[in-house]
Amino acid sequence: MLTQGLVLVGNHPKFNTALETARNVAVTKTPVLISGEIGSGKKALGAYIHAQSARKNARIEVVDCSFDASMVEKIVLGHRDDQSGKFNRGVLEVANGGTVIFANIDALDDNFQKRLYTILQELPDYELDVRIIATTSKSLSKLVGAGKFSRALYTYFSGVLIDMISLRERGTDVELIARHFINEYAVENNAGDISLCSEAARKLTDYNWNNNLHELKNFIRKTLTNMEGKTLDISAIEKGERRVEFSSHETDEDGVKLMSLRDAEKLLIKKALVYTSENRTQAAKILGVSIRTLRNKINEYRSEGTAYFINLR
Repeated sequence: MLTQGLVLVGNHPKFNTALETARNVAVTKTPVLISGEIGSGKKALGAYIHAQSARKNARIEVVDCSFDASMVEKIVLGHRDDQSGKFNRGVLEVANGGTVIFANIDALDDNFQKRLYTILQELPDYELDVRIIATTSKSLSKLVGAGKFSRALYTYFSGVLIDMISLRERGTDVELIARHFINEYAVENNAGDISLCSEAARKLTDYNWNNNLHELKNFIRKTLTNMEGKTLDISAIEKGERRVEFSSHETDEDGVKLMSLRDAEKLLIKKALVYTSENRTQAAKILGVSIRTLRNKINEYRSEGTAYFINLR
């Protein structure tokens, strides 16, 4: 079951544009490609498209393309159980009449990309009516240009492109989303009414949420679990299980929000890798560091559990 509430909370113009596009495309069968940073709510937006369509009472299935290549193939095409001999149908058949979301489509095995394109083209021949949605945290067009992603498959998905805005760009939406997560936690744990003080809300808004909604939700839940009383205030945030370093609320003369040097370094490395379609030699050259230094930084961020670097191919 996919949570839809994540993408339904907010007032930022870019967020509203994404939501409006999702509503408009829901009445069609056109494949959709949703892009955005990890944790920005791409799968939830895909679920929203399904819920707004005539398919809402049918199945919705998710395939995580970052899984092992053989596992992804089994999930998509189906497979026979080695022990029982029972054949497990693939998601395209299971979700007939509904929707299939191919999450992290950029991570799909090279050999399976062309095959999947052929399969999707032939769905009507097998009397399968499935709405196809894909999500990515990378620039597929750049991957195509670098020869790392099938042009045909990209063309199939690029009929409708929706870009999800990152949490750090959403300003006062952060407070609305935080209150949503607080209420969600309170209901699940029969905790009654829990309030969020204005000063704590400003602190949450100022923080550079690198992992977006996932990070904010986890932080709220950890803080509430360790909190005494019914008000999430500055003291509760500071006493949470995981302390966070908040970025400055100030902006420089160019309108750029300030952040810690460490966060800036990580962001620059990520942007260089995305820009070069993950060509580490080119990225190191752009950053003015050795390939060894870049490799060490990537390993450091990966060991910390930073999602982008964990999934880096």
